[in-house]
Amino acid sequence: MAETVLGLGAWSWFLLGGLLLGAEIVVPGASLIWLGLAAFAAGAIGLLLGPAWQIQILLFALLSLAAVMAGRWLAARGGAGSDRPFLNRRIDALVGRTFILEGAIHDGTGTVRVDDSLWRVHGPDLPAGTRVTVIRSDGAVLFVERTR
Repeated sequence: MAETVLGLGAWSWFLLGGLLLGAEIVVPGASLIWLGLAAFAAGAIGLLLGPAWQIQILLFALLSLAAVMAGRWLAARGGAGSDRPFLNRRIDALVGRTFILEGAIHDGTGTVRVDDSLWRVHGPDLPAGTRVTVIRSDGAVLFVERTR
């Protein structure tokens, strides 16, 4: 095995890079792609400069580290913001909005109508018909205060 790798020389890095990129398709997590790209870079440098195999391994290790760090940085940057940021988080979109109490808040609990549904609210005791503003949410419960 060692003779085969040494016989292939820098081409063994391209083989390793291809195997890593192929494994990326099967293994979830988007981490092997960076190692595969580092292997391709080590192979290219190996072909151009022809360093000893020990230097190539060290070069691959350093390039892998740099590629993984670059990948993490790119992932942290994220993509463009969504045009629908509250999709699947409807309750978060209600914070800051004003509604009229459908059912009076009695003992800290009441209801408001939001579009075609009723939502449970918690807040100070207020009569039905009072305008309230949602200040926060917890699960499916809205916390409100009287609108000033």
